[in-house]
Amino acid sequence: MKSMSGKPMTNPYLPSWEYIPDGEPHVYGERVYVYGSHDRFNGWAYCLNDYVCWSAPVDDLASWRYEGVIFHKEQDPRNRDGRQCLFAPDVTQGPDGRYYLFYVLNASGVVSVAVCDTPAGHYDFLGYVHDKDGNLLGERPGDIPHFDPGVLTEGELTYLYTGFCGPTDASRRGSMVTVLGPDMLTAVQDTKFLVPSAPYSAGSGFEGHEFFEASSIRKVNGKYYFVYSSINYVELCYAVSDKPTEGFVYGGCIVANDDWGISSYKPADKRMYFGGNNHGGLVKLGDRWYIFYHRHTNGTGYSRQGCIEPITILPDGSIPQVEMTSCIGKPLPGEGTYPAHIACSIFRRDDDVHSVGGSWADGRIPKITQDGADGDTQPGFVCNLGDGWRVGYKSFDCKGVTGVSVKTRGYGHGDVTLRLSWDGEVIARIPVHEENIWTDSPVIPVSIPDGVHPLYFGFEGRNAVSIVSFTLHTGA
Repeated sequence: MKSMSGKPMTNPYLPSWEYIPDGEPHVYGERVYVYGSHDRFNGWAYCLNDYVCWSAPVDDLASWRYEGVIFHKEQDPRNRDGRQCLFAPDVTQGPDGRYYLFYVLNASGVVSVAVCDTPAGHYDFLGYVHDKDGNLLGERPGDIPHFDPGVLTEGELTYLYTGFCGPTDASRRGSMVTVLGPDMLTAVQDTKFLVPSAPYSAGSGFEGHEFFEASSIRKVNGKYYFVYSSINYVELCYAVSDKPTEGFVYGGCIVANDDWGISSYKPADKRMYFGGNNHGGLVKLGDRWYIFYHRHTNGTGYSRQGCIEPITILPDGSIPQVEMTSCIGKPLPGEGTYPAHIACSIFRRDDDVHSVGGSWADGRIPKITQDGADGDTQPGFVCNLGDGWRVGYKSFDCKGVTGVSVKTRGYGHGDVTLRLSWDGEVIARIPVHEENIWTDSPVIPVSIPDGVHPLYFGFEGRNAVSIVSFTLHTGA
């Protein structure tokens, strides 16, 4: 896709100060709307903020518009005091033409529903999903709690996909699907299991990629694609069926938020970012399909940001795994200044220390962060880039690049290095010194061959630096 505004399309696709994980994209009219959870910068738990919505023209993923708050957590009758958080939602257009928001509160096992006349207006609480006798699904004897709803409406019926299954929890058999009637609340077919959890996967074809959470559903070329997060945590996998409620067959991994499994530019088991939970959905924009997913920032799992990658659906229906990138489909122009927070990899060459809650919790580890408080429109940057660490950006269409510079601060003293591959030779060294304010480095001559290249910046020296931007210079 080409940006009709002429602005570069970068990941994360929303402003650096916005934290919308679990993104479910839907096209209504000529705009794509993304519905997700709402994390807080420097938050202490998942999804602390109210639901907001962003939208963009279907032909311009560089021009996102803030639609405002669409639902407050206190609107749910079970959460008038606001103690519970709004976990990952989804939206579908019902048979009456209105828009229905499905969600689950963090300490609840029932599915809540809100409704609105427009895709991104103010949603009003409608009710809870129940059976024909009015009993709430998730609270009847023997029910499994519902979680992370994904929804698809066809005619008078809405298919509701839910579930959370820890890898060793034998009390939960897998993802679930429930069929709702036209009132969007009443189950006309009871809940059944769909994709197995780890304890029940033997002989299923899902072994090693069993269901964990993050249900999402789309219809593609007459087939149903169920996207979910597997027990491997970082990956979004998919399964395919001819029917919405049965017969799903494992397809593969679409994207992993640490590039685990990708062998196109590095060993498959080399993790290139700090991986954590993942959640997202598919959408077709123009003649191309995209996967929305999220990455983790600020050294925790609680400040997640949405990213987008174009995918290819092959003639046999399969979807090859895609790399994490700093762009959305089209390489970025190889000239000008770019913000450092669009990094798609942070790693050390010979280490594999990438997991939320593990070594990433070490305050000395590099991370993408910002100044200020939640909601402050401060630019994102990479901090704590210490000796041996590297931060990568993919990719740039370079033509006539003659120099490179960076804007840094911090007590690092040494060289910011530049490479054209994750384990390549240094092609430029940019001296940096101790600075308390953001300071532009000198422009260092560099010869980058014309063509499409990733850029990997590193640091060699004492202490660590923060990088807020870098500039590719062209011409004499």
